This record gives sequence, C-alpha cells and structure tokens, in this order.
Amino acid sequence: MATLLCASLVGCAPAKPYLDKGMTLSEAGFIAHPADTTARYAMMNTLPPGQLTYRPSPAGFIYLYADPIGCGCVYMGSEAAYRIFSTGQQKGKKPAPLLADMQAMAAENRRDTAAWDWSAWSPNADPGGNQPRHVTGGYW
Repeated sequence: MATLLCASLVGCAPAKPYLDKGMTLSEAGFIAHPADTTARYAMMNTLPPGQLTYRPSPAGFIYLYADPIGCGCVYMGSEAAYRIFSTGQQKGKKPAPLLADMQAMAAENRRDTAAWDWSAWSPNADPGGNQPRHVTGGYW
C-alpha cells in the first residue's frame, strides 16, 4: 500500500512539468546551465519561471527557459535549437505549445529592463570555493 501511495505522489511532484520540459528542450539542443552562484541565481530569477523567452547576445538571440524548481538551472539554446523545439522535430514529438510565439517573448523581453549579464554564465565566472554559492532551497 505504501509503495502505491509513493508511486502516485511522484506523478504529482511540482517539479515534473519542469523536468518534462527540460527533457524536451535538451533533445532539441538546449543546454542546461546550473544557477550555482549567487550571480547566476539572481539572473535566473529575472526570467519568467517555466516559460521560454530570449535575450539578445552578440551572437544573436539566445533562447532561455528558467527552471528554478526542477534543476535550478537555465536552459539556453540557439536559433537552431529553438527552431527544432518549436517545430517538434526532435524524436517525432509534436510541435511544442509556446508562449504565443515571438510576440509574447518580445513583450516579456521589453518588460525586463535589466541588462542580461552573459559574463555570469561563462565557465570562469565561478567566484571560487571560499565564496558563497546559491543552491536551490538553501546556501552552503
């Protein structure tokens, strides 16, 4: 009986929709970047959780999906990854329902007037072992 109860609760976990979307994004070519420093965590929190959006970069638009509950990360993808995701070309999936396409993402992008700091996501941006790092749910 206890096993059945636990199995039924796993399907209701609040992280499940985020994890499912994360799997779909990964299959399309998006890369998960952990929000494992305070700067990255702050940047992740400027994005709408569980919604696809974009930010301009020197290389063009980078599409972003903040997952604060499932993995505590931001999925980042190129134009090509976004195209694969939006048309459902990965492993025979049907097209993904998006915000309301580019118009809604553009509106969200205009709403967020803070400058997106791409340097926080570079591999050498980690402040080191003696600096505070953020972990979803607490600090260490």
